[in-house]
Amino acid sequence: MIRLPSSHAAITAPLVASSTTFPGIPIGRSLLDGRPFHLSPVQAPAAILPSTNSLALGGLGSGKSTTAKARIRREILDHAHQAVVIDSFGEDSAGGEWAPLVRSLGGRVIEAGAFTLNPVSTLLPPEVREQLVRSLIAAVEPGALSHQATHALQHALNHPKATSLNGLVDALVSPEDGRWAAVKLMEWGEGAAIALSRYTEGSLRGLFDGQDASLPETDLPILSFDFSAPDRNSPAIPSLMAAVSCWAEHVWLRQSTAVHRHLVLEEAWQILLSPATAELIQRLLKNSRKAALSLDVVMHTLSDLGDGKAQDLARLCEIAHVGRLNPEEAAIVGGLLGLPHWAVERIPSLGPGQAVWKIGPDYVDIVETVLDAAEIQLTDTSARRRQAQQPASPEETTVDAEQEPAAAEEETAFGPSSEEYDSLRDLKTPAEQEPMSEAWDDWDMPPNVIDTRHQEVIQAAREGRSNEAAQLAAIGEREDIRAHGIASDEAASWLATRAHVADLSGNRDQATQLRATVARMGKAEWFENASDSAEPAWYSAPRAAVAPAGSPGPDHHAPSPPRRRTWSYVAAIATLGIVAACVWQSAADDNHRQDRKAKAAAYKGRSGASVELDGVDTDLVAQWSTDGTHVVVELRSYADRNAKFLRIDAASGQTAQSTRGSDRWFPKTPEISLPVTDALADVTVRIAVGGKRWKQGMAPYSRTVRLSPTGIAYDAQTGDRLPED
Repeated sequence: MIRLPSSHAAITAPLVASSTTFPGIPIGRSLLDGRPFHLSPVQAPAAILPSTNSLALGGLGSGKSTTAKARIRREILDHAHQAVVIDSFGEDSAGGEWAPLVRSLGGRVIEAGAFTLNPVSTLLPPEVREQLVRSLIAAVEPGALSHQATHALQHALNHPKATSLNGLVDALVSPEDGRWAAVKLMEWGEGAAIALSRYTEGSLRGLFDGQDASLPETDLPILSFDFSAPDRNSPAIPSLMAAVSCWAEHVWLRQSTAVHRHLVLEEAWQILLSPATAELIQRLLKNSRKAALSLDVVMHTLSDLGDGKAQDLARLCEIAHVGRLNPEEAAIVGGLLGLPHWAVERIPSLGPGQAVWKIGPDYVDIVETVLDAAEIQLTDTSARRRQAQQPASPEETTVDAEQEPAAAEEETAFGPSSEEYDSLRDLKTPAEQEPMSEAWDDWDMPPNVIDTRHQEVIQAAREGRSNEAAQLAAIGEREDIRAHGIASDEAASWLATRAHVADLSGNRDQATQLRATVARMGKAEWFENASDSAEPAWYSAPRAAVAPAGSPGPDHHAPSPPRRRTWSYVAAIATLGIVAACVWQSAADDNHRQDRKAKAAAYKGRSGASVELDGVDTDLVAQWSTDGTHVVVELRSYADRNAKFLRIDAASGQTAQSTRGSDRWFPKTPEISLPVTDALADVTVRIAVGGKRWKQGMAPYSRTVRLSPTGIAYDAQTGDRLPED
């Protein structure tokens, strides 16, 4: 077993940036440490979150769409954002899945066929009109756009009649002379005219052509385009997507006065399967930052799109929340998004409204969405299922009328109750909370810990002796790890005690990280079962049965024995305890000195690891100075032609990076110099590599590595030893 000092015990579990807090609307609560989770991506610093685009994945009933609806509703109500929703999955005759929410916010639902979009509106720039018409033709007749047909289309778009789609068809069928004779132009444009006739006279009529053809207004808080009525395999779907995307990019974004806008793509796989619309969406993704736009993509899984598009979409979204998926899909998504192993394992067992969130390159958490009473009603998508579950006849009904609303709410709501949501909005994030000096007054010992070490540590912290408390906790933790193992309940209880000490000392970031480590060790119920003001429920152990108050015991007729004076025994036991504690602490100090001595004997002053990321073989090398005051860390790729980008980040904030330029074949070696106070202590850094699949603007693949001066390197997330360089 690898022996680790107390300060490094937590890194044997995967690292989570749970101490990071984000500004903005409340989303829910973390299932790792119970803290509130807030996020408005546009309010986060650009250095932490360069892009505000999000990707929501999850199977049916996982709650991904409900979370997306709640987020948009809160951004509109709290921050006056605007939103446009492309909704292609709704119940029949229900106006789309987003319709109730849209109408409650004073928005408008635009149903396909009831509202006619004009693809050749003069509000659209000429080049956009041509691009949009070309996408309409390609959706129904991909081979109709030859070079000659393209010229005929350009000529027809300049005709005075081409202010509607029907007028454009007339201009193609009866062109006027131009650079080329009208006869030739008519022959060249015949295929395009036939394709566009599907929209003016064929099965797709009413979508883009009519007397009232226009474009939607741009000043509403939310618009929803309901495409649930047309057949999903119909070319109308990609055609409508292309029209709305062009309108959003060239009209809505330019005329909207909101501080920030959201384009929500519900069931996005239908959009991205069309090459024309996929190109439009990817352009919006890349230009979203300067356009003050967030694309919120909602779909089941990335595997529906194939490898190339899925990877491009995932890397352009800095925010991802993944609901329940089967193990195979979870592994695929985890690999594409760079999720840690522990998070991928949790995905198949997530409940409704629970999701693994990844924000930026480092933050990973498991969050449960919290809904208020209004949102529970507005996001209900299980009405038909509940209707099917109703008894066939009144005689079979077993639920009273007064109980039916509660049953309905139970079916649609997930997470804590709506009352808890109100308190969540008022709950401060960890960075804003006051020190919890009085929150632990009623702290109880874990039921199967029989010594007083934990109480002594907490008492020292309460009295302001933080350093002493931390040292006592470190000694106790080291002793229990040696005696019971690093994954034992005893070791986990010391991590929880250290979290309490950190809270009492005002170090809330450390407390959050320690609680997350306890949760990942399988003890999440210690915190989940705790009330808001009480201590964690700890791990359970058999307790003696307690008779109810006033009930007689088995020998209630027997007289009570006389009370004996026990102070002398108590004094003797206390004396023995003090002696034992002194002996135990002396032994622990001896063990600590032996560990230091063994590490000093194995000291090499150098450590190296061979790490492969994104098809690039790299060597991470740390070299300690002879005086033990600093360590130089380098990331080398040598002459690997796949290497495009290299970066090293340290917890102290120091960073170095190098990008392959046009004047060289591979990036230079970045290095950082870190000051150290203990020459025998390990050094932890994060490395990022852009290789075969990396492109400018994408988040590179990364890994956190712990380097020991004894020459050994470990993966900081898994604790596995890495191969030497």
